[in-house]
Amino acid sequence: MERSEARGFSAAMSGAFLLSCLLFAAINRHQRGPYMDEAFHVPQAQAYCHGRFLQWDPMITTLPGLYLVSVGAVKPAAWLFGWTGSVVCSAGMLRFINLLFSAGNFYLLYLLLFKIHQKNKAVSGFQRILSTLTLAMFPTLYFFTFLYYTDPGSVFFTLFAYLMCLYGNHKTSALLGFCGFMFRQTNIVWTVFCAGNVVAEKLNEAWKTELQKKKDEKISSRKGSFSDLIRILQFLTEYLITPKNLVILTALTWPYIILVTVFFGFVFINGGIVVGDRSSHEACLHFPQLFYFLSFTVFFSFPHLLTPTKIRKFLLSLRKHPVQYSLIAVISLFLIWKFTYVHKYLLADNRHYTFYVWRKVFQRHDLVKYVLVPVYIFAGWSFADTLKSKSIFWILMYFVCLLAVTVPQKLLEFRYFILPFLIYRLNIPFPSVYRQLLELAFYIVVNAVTFYLFLNRTFQWPNSDEIQRFMW
Repeated sequence: MERSEARGFSAAMSGAFLLSCLLFAAINRHQRGPYMDEAFHVPQAQAYCHGRFLQWDPMITTLPGLYLVSVGAVKPAAWLFGWTGSVVCSAGMLRFINLLFSAGNFYLLYLLLFKIHQKNKAVSGFQRILSTLTLAMFPTLYFFTFLYYTDPGSVFFTLFAYLMCLYGNHKTSALLGFCGFMFRQTNIVWTVFCAGNVVAEKLNEAWKTELQKKKDEKISSRKGSFSDLIRILQFLTEYLITPKNLVILTALTWPYIILVTVFFGFVFINGGIVVGDRSSHEACLHFPQLFYFLSFTVFFSFPHLLTPTKIRKFLLSLRKHPVQYSLIAVISLFLIWKFTYVHKYLLADNRHYTFYVWRKVFQRHDLVKYVLVPVYIFAGWSFADTLKSKSIFWILMYFVCLLAVTVPQKLLEFRYFILPFLIYRLNIPFPSVYRQLLELAFYIVVNAVTFYLFLNRTFQWPNSDEIQRFMW
């Protein structure tokens, strides 16, 4: 990092943290007590603070990583500064843990952008800092910085594991992946993603060697015709069934294999992936979740995905391959018809934005979910088009992980999209400064509206005196 870039990064990070501290103070003045899921998380953390480690709220469905980290941070700070009484492990103190995680996420996002795009010498320090600031302000993640939820810590350990993986420190990556798993069980998918990065790199090297042997320059390891894809899949199968290659891959990925084995052991002993209340967290094949994620990504990345050039290229592709797109449309319609699930929370809780998205869009008419198929197809095409700089093996591995982390979820919950979105956004080529500024401005506006609604547009339910607030 050059001196000017270091100064710019320090200024951006300090400014973002100062703004977050001001918002943190405002939110804690307006909402002093636990809100929404904090009603479960805060008392559980307070029980740990008082040494009651065997006490567990059966309504909590995630492992105790957040509470263990909180106690490990708050207790030494209380001893050091002489804090006593209710201030120790209060809701405000516990929320501050996530503010610290957000600062760590800011730094990790910068390091990941630097590492992933280090070969692109055209990227300036200003662009890296601007992209870091933009992703740190990503609305769905940024909002939960100020509440005692698992998301900021989950993102921190997962991004840290990904960074260590990229630097080849796989034992540390697996250990950090375990920490991420302790925050949210589905983060095991991103441990598989880290292992997949290693495998994809070896596959890409072997594929290039294969091409060089056959001197076939018409086939690339990035994209091509349908016949090229079939040939790549044949190569993939042959490579993975060769014992020598399996030994090499196992030697490279054994820390991740151990962690995934531990995960399966946990699932077997626990009788499922969810701890605590399982009645509202049942796994299912909810394939439209992929369509919701793609729409979510287009919405938050519209400066990159929804451009006139992209639309023209998509229409040209549509004219060139009508049969393929027709087949995709038919499959999409079938998946929507047979695999759409509506969780009871989605219909009942009017504090979440998803309640209004579902009511205002999908419940307008039974046919709306089918009419949106062309939008989903464009979103999927544009999404894949921005990843064409990655190897075909990386893309296949990412899409497998994306399916694994979204499809089993019955509840439409934007928080579940945070990590797959960030990993996608980190890996697309750097856009122009104008598009980055437009993206940042959009995030700032969305955040401003979100916090205004949360702080000022409160309401009450007819059967309750508690103040309710709108949120993601």
